Amino acid sequence: MNDTLTILIVDDNRTSLALMDMLVRKLPNCATKLQSDSLSVVQSLGTIEFDIAVIDYQMPNVNGVELTRAIRAEPRFADKPIVMVTVDHDSDIKMAALEAGVVEFLHKPIEPVEFKTRIRNLARLSDAQRKLSSHRDWLSAEVGKATAELRWREEEIVGRLSRAAGYKDHETALHTARMARYSGILARHLGLPEDVCRDIQIAAPMHDIGKVGIRDDVLLKKGFLTEEERLHMNEHTRIGGAILEGSDCPLLKLASDIARTHHERWDGTGYPAGLKDHEIPPAGRIAAVADVFDALTSARPYKAAWSMNHAFAYLVEHSGRHFDPDCVAAFDRAREEIGVIMSMMPDQADAA
Repeated sequence: MNDTLTILIVDDNRTSLALMDMLVRKLPNCATKLQSDSLSVVQSLGTIEFDIAVIDYQMPNVNGVELTRAIRAEPRFADKPIVMVTVDHDSDIKMAALEAGVVEFLHKPIEPVEFKTRIRNLARLSDAQRKLSSHRDWLSAEVGKATAELRWREEEIVGRLSRAAGYKDHETALHTARMARYSGILARHLGLPEDVCRDIQIAAPMHDIGKVGIRDDVLLKKGFLTEEERLHMNEHTRIGGAILEGSDCPLLKLASDIARTHHERWDGTGYPAGLKDHEIPPAGRIAAVADVFDALTSARPYKAAWSMNHAFAYLVEHSGRHFDPDCVAAFDRAREEIGVIMSMMPDQADAA
């Protein structure tokens, strides 16, 4: 940080301007920026820089009070000390100047000792404010770095847990990747904040993490499941929620909601808890649409892949029963983006 303080002096009287310039330059760590035209100062407020302003009241075009108001309207100068120099002792002028944002007054003719003392005191105050602001900026930057690192580690944990699920269920990797992208797209078309959409996309791959607790003879079975096997498979929602719950990490909390509720149904006939409509967390309702759509459009040992149009028709048919109607409508609005993801991330058999 530059230790030199810049004192902006605005006065149309060049003799007064030169005197104040000379007095400021005698102060330690102070430099001047001189202006004789108040209108040009107003016009350059977007680019000019200063730490303290000393402004004459009686100036043509723009007087000192008007200039003070213009300076205070610039957010960068909201806390900068402004000194008004005037030959008038009119209380109305002083009141107007104070209301505009003036903090000190000096009178003409300039008394050198008083002038240097006032400016020196304001310089000390301004220097302290700058150092405090610099410390706040440094502290904010350090907090930002720590938060970013923590976030990166949270995302790494979620990513590694998602990868772990794929080691047992070989269908999981591409399915979770597509399903996550679909979830993020759907969240955006629902108008959710971008940070929430991103979190849902990052957490969505965890929706089937509970399958690590499902018996291999059921999880890897080629063909339809028996009733007993289906009920056992359904337990992956409870297992996934249990694995992820209880964490202070927002991403894992979100992932727990998705893992536990992505098989709940809008009409309350889903599992594991039979939740209905808005009892189901938004992320769970979003994941339900994305998960079923990808399952329908993917080939399985017991079925061929459905066309995109056929899958969308299924979602619409079951809107208000299986799925949140708002989610189905938003997903349909995203049809073009969904098609792009399908073409970019085909199953291996389709890509061959």
